Amino acid sequence: LGRAIDASIYSPELIARKHGSQPFKALRRSLEILGALGGFALKLGIDQKQGNLEKNMKKRAIELRRIFTRLGPTFVKLGQGLSTRPDLCPPDYLEELAELQDALPTFPDAEAFACIERELDLSLETIFSSVSPEPIAAASLGQVYKAQLRYSGQVVAVKVQRPGIEEAIGLDFYLIRGVGKLINKYVDFITTDVLTLIDEFACRVYQELNYVQEAQNARRFKKLYADKADVLVPDIFWDYTSRKVLTMEWVEGTKLNEQLAIESQGLKVLDLVNTGIQCSLRQLLEYGFFHADPHPGNLLATPDGKLAFLDFGMMSETPEEARFAIIGHVVHLVNRDYEAMARDYYALKFLSPDVDVTPIIPALRDFFDDALNYTVSELNFKTLVDGLGAVFYQYPFNVPPYYALILRSLTVLEGLALYADPNFKVLAASYPYFAKRLLTDPNPYLRDALIELLFKDGKFRWNRLENLLQQGSKDRDFSAKDALQPVLKLLLDPNGEELRLLVIKEAVRVSEAIALGTVVDTYNSLPEFLRSLVFNGNGNGPLTMSTAELQSTLELRDQVSRIWGLLQSSESFDPAILQPILQVLQQPEARRLGGRVAGGVGQRLAARFLQQLLRA
Repeated sequence: LGRAIDASIYSPELIARKHGSQPFKALRRSLEILGALGGFALKLGIDQKQGNLEKNMKKRAIELRRIFTRLGPTFVKLGQGLSTRPDLCPPDYLEELAELQDALPTFPDAEAFACIERELDLSLETIFSSVSPEPIAAASLGQVYKAQLRYSGQVVAVKVQRPGIEEAIGLDFYLIRGVGKLINKYVDFITTDVLTLIDEFACRVYQELNYVQEAQNARRFKKLYADKADVLVPDIFWDYTSRKVLTMEWVEGTKLNEQLAIESQGLKVLDLVNTGIQCSLRQLLEYGFFHADPHPGNLLATPDGKLAFLDFGMMSETPEEARFAIIGHVVHLVNRDYEAMARDYYALKFLSPDVDVTPIIPALRDFFDDALNYTVSELNFKTLVDGLGAVFYQYPFNVPPYYALILRSLTVLEGLALYADPNFKVLAASYPYFAKRLLTDPNPYLRDALIELLFKDGKFRWNRLENLLQQGSKDRDFSAKDALQPVLKLLLDPNGEELRLLVIKEAVRVSEAIALGTVVDTYNSLPEFLRSLVFNGNGNGPLTMSTAELQSTLELRDQVSRIWGLLQSSESFDPAILQPILQVLQQPEARRLGGRVAGGVGQRLAARFLQQLLRA
């Protein structure tokens, strides 16, 4: 931390003061950028006029990648961001810009080694017994060497920052902010505050320039998420880390987009992608601290089948309120409750409170009614992103930076999976996590979302509960114990009278279904002559019910039986989990609730019995 005390932070005022006093330098750089991008824009215009836009797309994508590389680190970072945005770039551009992750020219090794000695105040020979003579990889902000620590023999990766990069990035952002001001002032059809987006992006890039901050990010990430056996996060060597030098554990592995190399080791890309999705969901929705740059170069498959995360320079956080609102948003999507979906955008900070959501509801309905011809689990994530993007573009949405980074993370993971399985759906892989959270999380917001999902028009939707349990049980952290107790506590809450009325009504229905089902099963088990003797030859069986009513009653009994079976099949199921539930049921409110259910069941069965007598 002492070595990073003079690390720069992004300040629009400071860079304006610094570079505004150097007009000739700024003018020279402006001409360089305009010359490169202006020529490219002119070629695109000619292609469009001649009808060759599609034909020349691959060629132009290669040109843009080379232009960004030539313009330096700021534009490489910009290109890296665009390479994970299929909603903004055609596939040919995505493919080419993805190569910016690694394909960067290196700077002289002598400068890198001098930087290490200057930053750590030690000679290279004192620290390392060996260092690779040239970089193993070159990133946008630095380059990486493979080395061996002298004191322990530990193999490490040493990342060294490019010389003069802070000066170059500061000047570029000064010029880009100038363009942003013009867009905000004169371009009416762009409703988003462009300056805010530029400042957010610049702030993240400046954070990446401080390697001590990156090391702290790695330590926090490891503490939160490396508790799972299939996730690996490298250790940091703090004695050999500073503002411009980062030393961490060396990880042997294969990039996640190298499918053949991964499968040749007996590993499956889809298993690794599923690990990435589950870890990403925990990052986004459990703790809120997430890796915002999960491109293939930062995700490695280790020989023992673990997924290794690298490069913790670009991290972001999901606000707590937004985490629960996102899960609630998924519930509203499943229910096709577009009015509630529109209101979610207030909690997600997409809309200011004074914006009327009424005109937005039909746009959501038009898109999702078409998209949800498939089930939610079959919905392609990119389709979802593209559709929502069209809605966001039409109305005064201001998408927070964290949300764009979430979309980017999940879109990248789905893209990697699609190489291995063209039918892969990230939403299908995510649904078990959402189901588990809804069933087990005691947070009041999620408890309300669960009730909203399970009850409709005063009726309990047993099929929804069965589906949630089926999906939730696919999550390895699902616990039947956690799924039962929070629901009971909510049911017995002093303010839960409205819910209790619904539950009493449903409990009476279920109890009656079980009792009548037992009667039917007993009747069916009797020999034919005994049935005729006992029921006076009644061909309709023991109950005077219509076939449809009887079938519905038996279906309810069977569905409840299946749900109980799902709970029992949970790896964490133990009959002992019923003990605390029984303790809860000893509470006065629970006893009153049980009495009301028993009374209701008695009334229904008595009415059935009387109905039988009268019809007989």
